[in-house]
Amino acid sequence: MKTSRLLQSGFTILLTLLLAGSVSGQTGKLPIADGPYKPTDESLSQFSYPEWFRDAKFGIWAHWGPQAVPRQGDWYARRMYIEKDPAYQYHVEHYGHPSVFGYKDIIPLWKAEKWDPEKLMELYKKAGARYFVSMGTHHDDFFLWNSSLHKWNSVNMGPKKDVVGIWQQAARKNGLKFGVSEHLGASYTWFQAAHQSDTKGPKQGVPYDGANPQYSDLYHDAVQPGDNKWLTNNLIFQIEWFQRIRELIDNYHPDLLYSDSQMPFGDVGRSLIAHYYNQGIEGSSNATNVVYTCKQFSAGKWVEDVERGIKDTSSIYPWQTDTSIGDWYYRSGQKYKTATEVVQMLVDIVSKNGNLLLNVVQTPEGDLEPDMLQILDGIGVWTAANGEGIYGSRPWKIFGENSTEAQSFKPEQFDENYKFNSKDIRFTTRDGFLYAYCLGIPSKDIRIRSLGKNSSISSPVASVKMLGSDVKVKWTQEADALVIKKPSKMPAWEVSGFKIEFSK
Repeated sequence: MKTSRLLQSGFTILLTLLLAGSVSGQTGKLPIADGPYKPTDESLSQFSYPEWFRDAKFGIWAHWGPQAVPRQGDWYARRMYIEKDPAYQYHVEHYGHPSVFGYKDIIPLWKAEKWDPEKLMELYKKAGARYFVSMGTHHDDFFLWNSSLHKWNSVNMGPKKDVVGIWQQAARKNGLKFGVSEHLGASYTWFQAAHQSDTKGPKQGVPYDGANPQYSDLYHDAVQPGDNKWLTNNLIFQIEWFQRIRELIDNYHPDLLYSDSQMPFGDVGRSLIAHYYNQGIEGSSNATNVVYTCKQFSAGKWVEDVERGIKDTSSIYPWQTDTSIGDWYYRSGQKYKTATEVVQMLVDIVSKNGNLLLNVVQTPEGDLEPDMLQILDGIGVWTAANGEGIYGSRPWKIFGENSTEAQSFKPEQFDENYKFNSKDIRFTTRDGFLYAYCLGIPSKDIRIRSLGKNSSISSPVASVKMLGSDVKVKWTQEADALVIKKPSKMPAWEVSGFKIEFSK
């Protein structure tokens, strides 16, 4: 019965899309905006990285929605349907069995009653963010925009507000570029847990509410056997994804669009990217002013995103790390990154031609905890004093010098145990100056080997100044290193920046 419902529903969706003009019945191609970009790798390789993105370096993300309500962290909408997961036990104890009280019943509990987007955006701008990214839809298939295609959205339910639209207004009022993240591509297989049932106990075999066809527009239809990868292989689902994310693009025209996956769905995904790039072209130029980012090597077609990780060297293509100060969604008692840890990541990433997109964890009500405010304040103090070598900067000849501890760490996704210290040096360049950042508090003089007189990549040094300080820096350029005497008074922050001028 599930298979027949899927096929019947799938054919209905396809027919609807055909009639609506979302798929060309004659060519079989998905419609995209007119412009130079076509849904091919060759065409997408002509993408030109916007200067605003290359200059911005630091963005803040609101990974926020109904899944924050139980205060149990990320993926609650899926974990509550997995018997062995602590979230399942929590859900049964606090809300009831998921055959009766499911995720659909969590959604109305999200009221966002303390959400003050303008106040938050002012905080994020003060912290140094140059762009802001709103959650569009997570894997829970709940849309945070005013959708005419999907009734499960934040205008109809929960806060009864156009969250994406309101965030966008606040960002642009504060001069920040605006982005949206979509996790819908992975939702189709991710949410299949809601179709299951207990394997033991008094509710053994009783289907969870996701198996009820009345709610298939939220939990999706059951997938075919073997369709269990991160991205579904079902063409009907893929076309639905295209249509819904295209609505998001066309209604809000975000400066950045993030997909929580590799480039989704082959030519379907290429069609969406081409459409996005074409609608993002301003004026008579063929250069698009928008950024698409996903978790796949770009080869110049988009911005590669690295989740909770860094690259081990500089990239010729601009890229982005996405990470969170804590869990992705609010979780009681969670530990947050310190301001120093965030700054260390930012400097390391920027030195390698990347940007940092940082999720700031909001409560279900929409405000920030006091310790979160303190962390943002610490980041803002640092960026105000040291941002000269961050914003608008470009990579130098080398990204920096690694300590012994950093050399033993192999960067990859989902590993943030960097252990940076004062022997880790990172370089950026801007307006003819070199900026050198020391990623920890030095216990003695700072020796930068790359800037010694005998270095093949350095030039004679003319001056050295410490950013954010009036203390006069004493230094000597020796044969094997530029030696910066430890200043008598160090700044309040742990990551020190130095502005270096070479002789003309």
